[in-house]
Amino acid sequence: MARLVYAAITSLDGYVSDEDGRFDWAEPDETVHRFINDLERDAGTYLFGRKLYETMLPWESESMSQGEPPYIQEYAAIWKAADKIVYSRTLDTASTARTRIEREFVPEVIRQMKVDLQHDILIGGPTLAANAMDAGLVDEYRLFVAPAVVGGGTPAFPRDFRAKLVLTDERRFGNGVVYLRYENGLA
Repeated sequence: MARLVYAAITSLDGYVSDEDGRFDWAEPDETVHRFINDLERDAGTYLFGRKLYETMLPWESESMSQGEPPYIQEYAAIWKAADKIVYSRTLDTASTARTRIEREFVPEVIRQMKVDLQHDILIGGPTLAANAMDAGLVDEYRLFVAPAVVGGGTPAFPRDFRAKLVLTDERRFGNGVVYLRYENGLA
């Protein structure tokens, strides 16, 4: 049985991007990136909204597999090996391999995926993840808190969302990033 995991890099004040849509303050260094690689290596499927999918497109390119540091090449291989489902009403076709487009998020489909699949499902992007949170589908939250306060932007969590969570892992990195892993306390 697969678990649905929401993963996000967030500012200390809870935003995944600032008011201008930038997230350069969140770029992981090599140590954090290698840690993320280890966490995502066994993911079988990524669920993305259109905007995050378009942000992730460079991982499909050959340039990410050649001439980049080994940890970047490794993440590119992880990205390419996973299935990807993109939720979009505007994209007609996917421009990456192992990718399909879905027009709407249907909680029952995700519930069945969790039963049918053997490897974890990672959901990225706060808007899409909010749908899964509202439906009670998220089993685990992986947050990388960057040492930055951005004052506003796109929040990592929906405004009125509430959940009882249990801290199951944490790690501090030399660059000031803190990793927090929570499981849904009601599961």
